[in-house]
Amino acid sequence: PLQLLQPKTVPKRLRTSQKKPHEPQMPLSLIKEIFRHFVKMPVTRDAFKIVEKCSERYFKQLSDDLETYAHHAGRKTVEAADLEVLMRRQGLVTDKMPLNVLIENYLPLEYRKLLIPVAVSGNKVIPSK
Repeated sequence: PLQLLQPKTVPKRLRTSQKKPHEPQMPLSLIKEIFRHFVKMPVTRDAFKIVEKCSERYFKQLSDDLETYAHHAGRKTVEAADLEVLMRRQGLVTDKMPLNVLIENYLPLEYRKLLIPVAVSGNKVIPSK
C-alpha cells in the first residue's frame, strides 16, 4: 500500500546575524603614516600588519582604562585629567617630563594652541575653560 507523503517540518531559522557588531577602527592609512614618520626606513607589509594589530590592541586597552578611570571618579565623561593619570601610570608623564612638554615636542602648533593655556593681552587666557 502506498502511503501519502507528508511534508517534513523544517525548523525556522531565527533571523539573527552571525556577524560581530562592527567596532569603529582607526584608518589603516593613518597608522601607516604615523609609523612611517617615526621609523624613517622601509617597512615590509608583514611588519605593517603586526603594527596594525598592536595599535588596535593598544587603543582598545587605552580606551578601556580611560573609561575605568572616569567610572571610578563617578563620571560618564573622560576628562583630560584621566588621560594625564593614564600617561603617568605608563611612565610617559613624569615630574621631569610633564604633559605640556610632551604636547610641545610632539604636536603641531595648531593643537598646542588648543591644549596649552596661553595668556594674551587684555588679561585673557586662551583656550578658556
